[in-house]
Amino acid sequence: MFKYEIESKSLTPKDVFECGQCFRWDENDDGSYTGVFKDCVLTVKKHGDKITFCGINKEKDFEKFKNDIIDYFDLNRDYETIKNKLSKIDDNLKKSVEYGSGIRILNQELFETIISFIISANNNIPRIKGIIKRISENYGEQIEFNGNIFYTFPTVEELSKASVEDLRKLGLGFRDKRVYDTCQMIKNKEIDLENLSKLDTKDLRIVMMKFPGVGPKVCDCILLFSTLKRFDVFPIDVWVRRVMNELYIHNPDENKVSKIQIQKLADEKYGDLQGLAQQYLFYWERSLNK
Repeated sequence: MFKYEIESKSLTPKDVFECGQCFRWDENDDGSYTGVFKDCVLTVKKHGDKITFCGINKEKDFEKFKNDIIDYFDLNRDYETIKNKLSKIDDNLKKSVEYGSGIRILNQELFETIISFIISANNNIPRIKGIIKRISENYGEQIEFNGNIFYTFPTVEELSKASVEDLRKLGLGFRDKRVYDTCQMIKNKEIDLENLSKLDTKDLRIVMMKFPGVGPKVCDCILLFSTLKRFDVFPIDVWVRRVMNELYIHNPDENKVSKIQIQKLADEKYGDLQGLAQQYLFYWERSLNK
């Protein structure tokens, strides 16, 4: 088992893992979180400003383990400066940043993020997590950690072996065909994931929405929460519509607030940091109104 420690005011496990961006992390009794990313199993715990990462990777290589953590948690990015900049926009955003001050946007593997957010459509978080866990158990690789068996998320090659019927048995519902077709498109290089990072955000959206089940909201989640790392997107769901209406638009019927209206407001107020603003606002609204 490896151990790696840092000091950070801008990383709180609860904020990172409960803000809606990921589905493979579970809270432990002591407030730490254990999860799987890439080929690592990791437990993350915070004591004051000190963050401790304990875990293992398949290669049993500490330098790779450390570098994967730095990359996954985006530790080279100065979140204190970002939070200060966002907090100056208005008091509403300042309050949401203070509430979720430990949020960092993860660099999640692109294929896993695509499949996870296709599964997320019209779904709830416990069910999403259960489906992703079953996919990993059936098509990923085993890693043992602290006497327990965990599973990596499968590669394109591994998951593309699953038929629509296989996926249906795992509880995907109407998403089974979407996941199957997406795997085949990627496997056959109809869309080459390795070249997507070269595209600007507008062109990325066009390409990403060629995948079945990827509409504007799912697309923006993939762009924001994956290694594509586009902060100039603003995923809009019921929580985001609610908080933007409550804070800025003030329509008596929030269901009449259009996504176009919200997006225009986000562009004007938050600019190229709107993805981060969205996460602070989403986390704040959902946490206070559960």
